[in-house]
Amino acid sequence: MKNIRKLAILLFITLTFSLLAGCQSSAEGEASAEENDQQPILIQGPMPIEAENFAAKLEDVEEETSGNFVFYKGKVDGYPVIVMKTGKGMENTAAATAIAIEKFDPAAIINQGTSGGHDPDLHVFDIVLGERTVNIGSLKTGHLEDGEGIAPKEWIPMDLMASEGSAGEDPDAENIRYFEGDKDLLKAAKAVKDTHEEGKVVEGTIGSTDVWNNEVDRIQWFHENFGTSVEEMEGAAGAQIAKAYDVPYLGIRTLSNNKTNGGEYNPDTAEANQDYVYEVVKEYLSTTIN
Repeated sequence: MKNIRKLAILLFITLTFSLLAGCQSSAEGEASAEENDQQPILIQGPMPIEAENFAAKLEDVEEETSGNFVFYKGKVDGYPVIVMKTGKGMENTAAATAIAIEKFDPAAIINQGTSGGHDPDLHVFDIVLGERTVNIGSLKTGHLEDGEGIAPKEWIPMDLMASEGSAGEDPDAENIRYFEGDKDLLKAAKAVKDTHEEGKVVEGTIGSTDVWNNEVDRIQWFHENFGTSVEEMEGAAGAQIAKAYDVPYLGIRTLSNNKTNGGEYNPDTAEANQDYVYEVVKEYLSTTIN
C-alpha cells in the first residue's frame, strides 16, 4: 500500500513539473514569437563615417551583408534596429532600400548623413529634418541647335513618376516631385532638438542628385527654384522606394560644409548627426512604437 502511495506521489510531482515546464516553454515561445514579430527601425548611412558610429551604439550586434551592402543588426532599448551602409549615390541607395524592405520589413526608415548647404542661413553642424525630399538631378533640357551652347538655368523639372508613358505626353511630368517626410518621425525628431548642441535643427527640403554641385550660382538656383536647404546624393532615391512600399521615411542631414556662406568642411559633423539620430530613434520608440 505504501509503495502504491509513493508511486502516486511521484506521478503527481512528475505531472506537475511537466505542466510547469510546458507553461514556461509556451511563455518563452510566445515571447520569442513576439520579438520576431517586431518590425525593426532601419537607419541608413552612405559611408562608414556616416553609419558606424550609430552601429557602435547598438546592443547585441550581428553583421550581415547582401551584395555590397552591410547591415548591422542590433537593438536600441531592447527594440530591433538595423544600421546599414548603403554606399554613395542614388542607385546604391535605391537598391539598398528595396533589399532592406524585402528582407527585414522595417517599421520605419531614417536616411541620415552629411550634406552641403544650399541655404546661406544654415551653417556647419546645423541639421535639416527632411520635411520634403526632392530629386534635383531629374531635369529636362530645352532644345538648342548645334553651336547654341547650353543653358542649365533654363532646365525644367522632370517627374518620372507622373506618367507611365513618354514624359512629354503628360503636362504633370514637368512638375517638381517632392517626397513628404513621415509626420510621426518628424514629431519625434522635433521633440529632441535640444539634444543637438553643436548647431540648430530646422525643417527643410533635402535635395538629392548624383551630381556634386560646387558652382555657387548653380546651388543658389536650386535653392531659389526647388527650395532646397541642403544637397546630398542619396535621400530622394530612398524616399521614392519607401513610398513605393508605403514605409514611413524621413531624411535627417547635417551640414558638413556650405559654399554659399564659406562654411568649410568638417568631418566631425557625421558623428554628431548620428548621435542626434540615436536620440530621435529612442523618442520614436517610446512615443510611436512601444
